[in-house]
Amino acid sequence: MVHAARVALSFQGLLFFVLLISPSTFALQIAPAAAGTTSKTAQNAKPAATPESRITFEDLIEHSGIRFELKNSVSPQRYSIETMLGGVAVFDYNNDGLLDIFFTNGAAIPSLEKTDPSYWNRLYRNNGDGTFTDVTDKAGVGGTITGYGKAWAVAAGWFDSSNSGRLDLIIIDYLDYDIANAKLCSIGNARTYCAPGNFKGTPNILYRNNGNGTFTDVSASSHIGQYVGKGMGLAFADYDNDGFTDIFVSNDTFPNFLLHNNGDGTFKDVALEQGVAYTSNGSAVAGMGAEFRDLNNDSLPDIFHTAMFGDTFPLYKNTGTQFDDVTEVSGVTAFSHRMTAWGTGAFDFDNDGQKDLFTTGGAILDNELEVLHRPALQPNCLLRNNGNFIFTDVSATAGSAFLSPRLHRGAAFGSFNNDGKTDVVVSTINDTPQLLINLTSNSNHWIILKLVGTQDNRDGLGTKVKITTTEGVQYNHATTAVGYSSSSDKRVHFGLGNAAIIDRIEISWPTGVKQVLTHVRADQVLTIVESLPGAAAN
Repeated sequence: MVHAARVALSFQGLLFFVLLISPSTFALQIAPAAAGTTSKTAQNAKPAATPESRITFEDLIEHSGIRFELKNSVSPQRYSIETMLGGVAVFDYNNDGLLDIFFTNGAAIPSLEKTDPSYWNRLYRNNGDGTFTDVTDKAGVGGTITGYGKAWAVAAGWFDSSNSGRLDLIIIDYLDYDIANAKLCSIGNARTYCAPGNFKGTPNILYRNNGNGTFTDVSASSHIGQYVGKGMGLAFADYDNDGFTDIFVSNDTFPNFLLHNNGDGTFKDVALEQGVAYTSNGSAVAGMGAEFRDLNNDSLPDIFHTAMFGDTFPLYKNTGTQFDDVTEVSGVTAFSHRMTAWGTGAFDFDNDGQKDLFTTGGAILDNELEVLHRPALQPNCLLRNNGNFIFTDVSATAGSAFLSPRLHRGAAFGSFNNDGKTDVVVSTINDTPQLLINLTSNSNHWIILKLVGTQDNRDGLGTKVKITTTEGVQYNHATTAVGYSSSSDKRVHFGLGNAAIIDRIEISWPTGVKQVLTHVRADQVLTIVESLPGAAAN
């Protein structure tokens, strides 16, 4: 048994346990926008964006009060851990209805100690006016844990593995790596970070929530521990709609895992038979950040993950029987084959009813230009979802922040000003973060659902939501595990296009409770408290 506050720590000081902070039942109401037209557009195809309606972001970090810099302590030896940091979390730590930001940081090399405050993790409170205040000291989350070991875990996530109403914790481990005896690598005469093939992989860990403030390691009995990989990305969804949350793990130069939840406390890796272990040409790519969400509104969660230069970023369409690799036909191959990306997220950035894709660019080697003759600094990118699994690269028109190449790493998503437009915060090695505020100007409507469980986990994670409007049907689910080493807003966002009213919201909580809301006004953050089993629909 381990206490909740003693798990999921790594070189970065990934304090994922802060996400256990209980949500309030505060219902933040946003004044409704003017109703748009109600003409119906096709559910699976949408017109090209006009200059007035195109997705647009502005980096407002300079005006935000955030003065964080991600330090990786680059050394002459080029230890592999130096290039792997950069997790960021978005969550409402003080339950005031506003999303706050938590940045993980590096440590001194080779001690791996946070020897001075420049290495501290940082928590910034959202002031509600576009600015943030550093509350790291007050909250006590600097990341210094006396006497704790330094296991290399890249990601962690909360989910209800057994529909017990309690959140369990999975830790995604990477390499069997000891900095004291680490292999050193070179290309020509230049020292470089070693490829993962130089090290053994490690098993992942599943901790079951006992409901009394303690956890039990069930890695062996659940079979999670028998799958040894080199995990980088983690995402959750019920891909076969059997009522239990499944796990996708993107592995680095190793076959991916799709861990099917058998509903009896055990998991089985079905990635090979489901078609997501390798790409369509049989390659295991350098998998990084992962997303597991329904991209075409057919109720079947699809899979997307980032990778490195030359790999392309695989996109797998869930057909209901297996997954098809649609990377080439979707337009993603042409966009991604000469890029390396880490963080990612699938969100409807223009509120037209289709989830778009965001990626954070940056080479693995900081001296990539010297040794491989290609740029180390790379831009963030944005793929607009045109429907029918066709994506268009709109990065060039999305704002100057997408023309700024850096060593980007993690990304987290949420609406910082609760205006219904999804914003992004991106970490950058040896630089300030980017705070990308969504300034897209159109008349599209939206809704954000804050789910509060009573029988289920309080954050509502794993809850599925189906909405019906005059624009058609959409699906989403509550999760915080998105991208690379990061955590996003737990609230569930929908872009509604021209629909000012949601005809029907159908909510399926993990323990089986069903709720239905009808005739719901758009353009608000709506808190929904789980009803008692058997209660009448709302």
